[in-house]
Amino acid sequence: MKVGLVLGAGGVQGGAWLTGGLDAVAGETGWDPADADRIVGTSAGAMLAALLAAGVPPWFMVAHSAGETFAGIRDASGRPAAEADRAGGARFRVHRGCPKVGPGSWSLATRTLVRPHRHTPSATMSGWLPRGLISTEPLREQVRRVVPSGWAPHPGLWIIACDYATGRRVPFGRADAPPADLCDAVAASCAIPGFYRPVKIGGRSYVDGGMYSTSNLDVLRDDDLDLVICLNPTSSLHPIRALDPREWPTLLFRREAGRRLGREARRLRERGVPVVLVQPLREDLETMSRNLMSTHNRNRVIAVARRTVARQLRDSEHADLLETLPSGRPEKVQRPDAPPSEWPPLTELQSR
Repeated sequence: MKVGLVLGAGGVQGGAWLTGGLDAVAGETGWDPADADRIVGTSAGAMLAALLAAGVPPWFMVAHSAGETFAGIRDASGRPAAEADRAGGARFRVHRGCPKVGPGSWSLATRTLVRPHRHTPSATMSGWLPRGLISTEPLREQVRRVVPSGWAPHPGLWIIACDYATGRRVPFGRADAPPADLCDAVAASCAIPGFYRPVKIGGRSYVDGGMYSTSNLDVLRDDDLDLVICLNPTSSLHPIRALDPREWPTLLFRREAGRRLGREARRLRERGVPVVLVQPLREDLETMSRNLMSTHNRNRVIAVARRTVARQLRDSEHADLLETLPSGRPEKVQRPDAPPSEWPPLTELQSR
């Protein structure tokens, strides 16, 4: 059974939702999400995809975010795992260097004027925004803790970013993409235009893959897969009503993300690929902050997502397929009962 796993964009709040969602997937199915034949991550989903592909179990992500420490557990560089940022690299500090005046990408801004129909609204806006002032170094540092250099050992990991000059989607890790270290690819995928500094890879600038699509589910349309599971934090299964004008931008953003996700899912289904779409429910939306980059309330978002995602998996029209997923290694699927000193090497934040 060949499985694809797609983790969408969603900022800090979306990353928390994905953390709880992945733990629910493992707990409900007994399958290790890292065993997916193809893992696709965009923005916040790129960070979670990188950690998964490097061998970090979802249950450990949940425990680490909650502030738990495990004596003797070290990262890939030998440092105590407890020292790693508990917000997934969401530490905001100003990038060193002089800010540039004017649009962040004159090339993209010009392209969207000449051929507006060929670019998403996000891409059109992104070209005209000034270059972000926030450094992506904390994001790189988080990835280096599990993969100090090079790419993750998982052969099917794709990290989605966008070329800042053309708006073109680039799946780093795919054979036709430019070579990149995993830390740079993840930083690029997370580099929200106008907020984060663009990331240079191979002489070109790259920004958030969510500029093209918050889900990017359709990059799997040509893969020979038996099932695709997509967790997308920026859309919703429930209608959203907002009387407060401050909620209107979020409302429009989620509606557009949902429409895009639906179109992408249809492309796979038309090829006969079953797709399980998992999205925030009303309970999730009531818990998540209006500001997706807020670092507050993360652990409550995780806890709620564990419940709502588990419910969606049980109620899925493809629940029978989910039941046939192969069992993962026990220490990867759930927290071992033994003390940390007796845990297998796979739980020491090393590559699988």
